[in-house]
Amino acid sequence: MTYPLLEAKHLSHAFDYPLYHDVHLTLLPGETMAIQGRSGSGKSTLLHTLSGFLPPMGGTVNLLGKDLYRLNEKERDTFRRQELGIVFQAHYLFKGMTGRQNIEAAALLAGTRIDPALLEALEIDTVIDQKVGELSGGQQQRISVARVLSKQPRFIFADEPTGNLDKETARLVMEVLTNYIRERDGALFVVTHDAMIARQCDTCYRLSDQALRSCPAEQES
Repeated sequence: MTYPLLEAKHLSHAFDYPLYHDVHLTLLPGETMAIQGRSGSGKSTLLHTLSGFLPPMGGTVNLLGKDLYRLNEKERDTFRRQELGIVFQAHYLFKGMTGRQNIEAAALLAGTRIDPALLEALEIDTVIDQKVGELSGGQQQRISVARVLSKQPRFIFADEPTGNLDKETARLVMEVLTNYIRERDGALFVVTHDAMIARQCDTCYRLSDQALRSCPAEQES
């Protein structure tokens, strides 16, 4: 029997207004899921709840066998650092270091090594030893992705991971992410405005009117 890597039930959240209510999600090993929706619809809030940053107002999150919000904050921080990979649209790279040094820092903390094949797949192998400040925004984003994958997490959350990339490079990054997930029997949860990126995932939902609805076959970004 295959057990879910992520199982969320009855999730709800609100700030000044309700964002979503009674949301259910399941991700099995090897699966990828995209969430789309208008700005302010709650996409990133949902990602932050599923990844342990933001407790839900209602519902439960079981992630990699852990009842996430039965852990205390310190335990969640440790779990997130050790078990998850999180790709943000903002790069959060150390500007005074080279791309390689940024990736090495993450690999060192995780007890792993940089895979040269990963750098080649992301087409950053020729710029990896340049200072981050010398790189384009797209190159910095790919360094950020390589840094996350070098930790070798089983579950990856990505919030607009291709927002700074042209279409061809965005497709490349998604191929690298999905290949990584399938090779390791992991899972990917991605928030995106890009319909092309969403279609590369196994499942796509649109968050609107406080609920998740299946994406149309040919949705607009």
